[in-house]
Amino acid sequence: MLWATAGVVALGFLIALEIAARRYGVPGPITNQVQEVIVAPKSGFLLYAGMALTMVVLTRRQRFIALGVALGIDAVFLVVRWAVGADLKDGHPFGNGALWVILGCAVIAVTRRTGPERVLLLKGVGLALLLVAGRKTGDTWLLITSKTRPMVLDPYLATADHALGNPSWLVGRIVTATGPVGARTLDFVYAQLAVAAVVIALYQLRNVAAERRFPRHHLVRTFLVIGLLGPGIYMIFPVVGPIFAYGPGAYGTGGVHWAVANLWPDLPPPISAAPHEMPYDGITPRNCMPSLHTAWATAIFIHSRRGPRVLRYAGTFWLIATLAATLGFGYHYGVDLVAGVVFTVTIEGALRSLERGWDRPGIHLVTYGVVVFTALLLSYRYLPMEMAERPWLFGPLLILSMASVIYGYVRTTSQWETKAVPARQPEPHHELVSG
Repeated sequence: MLWATAGVVALGFLIALEIAARRYGVPGPITNQVQEVIVAPKSGFLLYAGMALTMVVLTRRQRFIALGVALGIDAVFLVVRWAVGADLKDGHPFGNGALWVILGCAVIAVTRRTGPERVLLLKGVGLALLLVAGRKTGDTWLLITSKTRPMVLDPYLATADHALGNPSWLVGRIVTATGPVGARTLDFVYAQLAVAAVVIALYQLRNVAAERRFPRHHLVRTFLVIGLLGPGIYMIFPVVGPIFAYGPGAYGTGGVHWAVANLWPDLPPPISAAPHEMPYDGITPRNCMPSLHTAWATAIFIHSRRGPRVLRYAGTFWLIATLAATLGFGYHYGVDLVAGVVFTVTIEGALRSLERGWDRPGIHLVTYGVVVFTALLLSYRYLPMEMAERPWLFGPLLILSMASVIYGYVRTTSQWETKAVPARQPEPHHELVSG
């Protein structure tokens, strides 16, 4: 019933976004996903990552068959596109085969499986489609933010960011100094965040085929909830980012006519007057507050802690590289990252509390995280001048508030894990009894 309810809610949400997108004359998430059955997909890597999630419920032989079918279909599509001279500038030359396999598994589940086996296979298909649909709904959400929020609050964040020393400007200069090699590496990490998440998720779901059930909590759940709740904050606190509000636009294109001044990353904006809302174009997404890339990378880091050493190192690298990319490319202010970490830790705490049953420590953790996140947003909006004029006070307060939520999460989850491990019983020993 829970999975059925979630499916109905997700479908209704997708239909609502489809209708909203149509009002602005563009296809919505459902149309975009259906088109990728035939047209070149926007992200072939994501489709294969989704297929990998489906394959966790299959046997080893079935996985080889599924992978072979996907590659074969992609090979046929590639030959046909080459023969007709299709333009692939807006998509990848592969990925359709993976989507065909995912949909084929759904058909097999409905027509050839019964009982728990059908439910298990449908759960695998559902995870894959939710991951892929999350990308499509995100694109539609970003369009909605640009059309419905003509005014942005970048001057408030740029002013508040003085409390942290304007890290976007500093890291932007460092990334520029590294040249194309550093920029391309960070760009790859930034763009393939979902694929990295799937790698961690596959490790967590590695025993599904043998145990014939999913674990109660895993990374995909956290990823989807972050993607569901984050855009709602975008609507409340619309921000375009330093490279748009104070620079020439991403990669030197667009935004220059709407920017306050062309300052990023060479010169931080001066503290001269009280910040105010500013108009911006109807194209650039208002997707900065909080930084969802930081939120997702933090989730990857948290879930990688229980993996082997190589996954722990990979999770750490992906978090550091993502933070460097979000700042170094001018996509986010430092205060966005602080909010993104608090946002994720609170969501992760809520999901783990839901998994084990709500208790007092879990309620306290989530309540505290919500209070801190709300306080951050309110301070960015109503106290930016005070933050900029007193960085010696507000800078440490921002870091301490974030650290306090992290500490609360670590302490609470450690208590849960300690209680979950049964106490060792003393081994019986025999004594000689003299008669």
